Formats: sequence, structure tokens, C-alpha cells
Amino acid sequence: MKKFSPYSSSPALEWHVLYHAALFETDRSQLAQRIAEADKAILARVDELFIMKSDYVEADQILDDALYALRALRNRAMPEASAA
Repeated sequence: MKKFSPYSSSPALEWHVLYHAALFETDRSQLAQRIAEADKAILARVDELFIMKSDYVEADQILDDALYALRALRNRAMPEASAA
């Protein structure tokens, strides 16, 4: 299993920057866009790891946790969006 650090600097970790931007966005008018950008970047990273066909169990868990947190943020901050 390859070691994965969410804090190393890598173009593959653009999702992490976007994820933090969504989590710490204070402008409600920007929140939906931040969440969508982070969600898209995380899913792109999941696809990259799938294509690599390597054992990235730890990375998969981190990405799954990030998607879960974004979903929770979306449901909490924008309940009308999650009802649709």
C-alpha cells in the first residue's frame, strides 16, 4: 500500500485546496459554487486513482470522507438544494 499524505504538495491534490475553500467559505452566495468545485475535483481524483490501478486504500478513504463532509455541509447550509 502506498503512503498518502493529504498535506504534500502535488498537482493531484488540487482537490484538497478546493475542499478547504468550500469548508471555510463564509459567503453563503459562494458556498454552492465552492462545494460543486470541490466535489468535481474530488471525483476527478477518484477517477485518477482508479485508472492508476494501484492500492490507494488510505487515499480512497480520505476522498470518501471529504465527499461525505461536503454532502453534510450542503445539506446543512443549503437544505433547499438537497431537497430537490
